[in-house]
Amino acid sequence: MTEISFYSGVANPLSATAKLVAKAYAQGRRVRVVTPDAAATATLDKLLWELEPEGFLPHVNLASPHAAKTPIIVDHAREHSGAIDVLINLGTEPPPFFARFERMFEIIGRDDEGATAGRERWKFYKERGYPLTHTVMQSN
Repeated sequence: MTEISFYSGVANPLSATAKLVAKAYAQGRRVRVVTPDAAATATLDKLLWELEPEGFLPHVNLASPHAAKTPIIVDHAREHSGAIDVLINLGTEPPPFFARFERMFEIIGRDDEGATAGRERWKFYKERGYPLTHTVMQSN
């Protein structure tokens, strides 16, 4: 069963996601990030190029012909196939494919709309019996 961790009160969800992706990649994990829209996908793409001083984190979007062999996939498409270890959701709804993942992270910003959507997702997963943890971020 997918283990789900919520991080709420995140000052900059895209920056926090980039750091989480880097950590998972350093552990040898394959990562899928679901962004809310094309603009967020493009911004996170840029962050992943700039995060590591020695280079970039190898990533592509879902439509790339290299997606099956690339360890990090960043896209706003609400679909996914193939094997990935970690799912990070920046969207407002549970990704329809979340149950196929070993670990999932829900990143929730400080805005009221995001917090409300986050509470709805928490309720959704809890009603289905998924193991949940919650961390309120004081800085980031």
